[in-house]
Amino acid sequence: MARAAPALLAAAFLASAAYAQEAPRVALRLSPQLSTDVPHVAPPNAVASAAVSAPQPAAVDAASRMGLGEYRIGPEDLIEIQVFGVDQLARTVRVNSFGLVSLPLIGSTAVGGMTATEAERAISRKLAENYLQDPQVSVFIKEYTNQRVTVEGAVQKPGIYPLRGQTTLLRAIAVAGGQGSLSDLSNIVIYRQDPTGLRAGITYDIEKIRRGEQDDPMVLNDDVIVVNRSPGRVVLKDSIFRDALDAINPFSYIPK
Repeated sequence: MARAAPALLAAAFLASAAYAQEAPRVALRLSPQLSTDVPHVAPPNAVASAAVSAPQPAAVDAASRMGLGEYRIGPEDLIEIQVFGVDQLARTVRVNSFGLVSLPLIGSTAVGGMTATEAERAISRKLAENYLQDPQVSVFIKEYTNQRVTVEGAVQKPGIYPLRGQTTLLRAIAVAGGQGSLSDLSNIVIYRQDPTGLRAGITYDIEKIRRGEQDDPMVLNDDVIVVNRSPGRVVLKDSIFRDALDAINPFSYIPK
């Protein structure tokens, strides 16, 4: 019996070590609206691998808001919501005039006036109340309609336009109807306000952007895009107009 004791102790130690390495499981309180094949949490090494391969919309959203400050969700914004591991809850919804979105399980949820991070927390709390344990929610703002850009100068339809998602200079000019008849595509200026309140301009050449020689810059909230006129083309137009006016005006020639 004394000889068998060390062997028994070794077997018990190995059994306890194997039990400690068994994958922990997280309980999900499933609604009947969700399928029962929702995956449990995998072993730690599998979780780490999934975290690397899984899409990260929150990180994309942070990138999309660079230069916009902490953007707050407003009416008519389009947002994409994902819950990690529960594809049935993924939705792309538009915020209504009251700042609400309708989501599976939790119904109407207020997100208006919140940042994307705050909206993630609010949705997570409501899901955790009765349905999921520690839900991982990501909110990505696909279209933000209470951001504005002004396009003026030599374009077909100058005016103030909402920014619907990430918008480049070329796209902003296209939204304004495209270039005007007297536009100088090598002299387009984006005026932007810096953190100190001063507004500075950067000049772009559309032809170089089209040829890929210059990056197509992102336009941000409150930018002013000025498409300047070509001085030579303006002078030419004025000259032709003046010649035509003189030709039909009988009083244009006064003899000396």
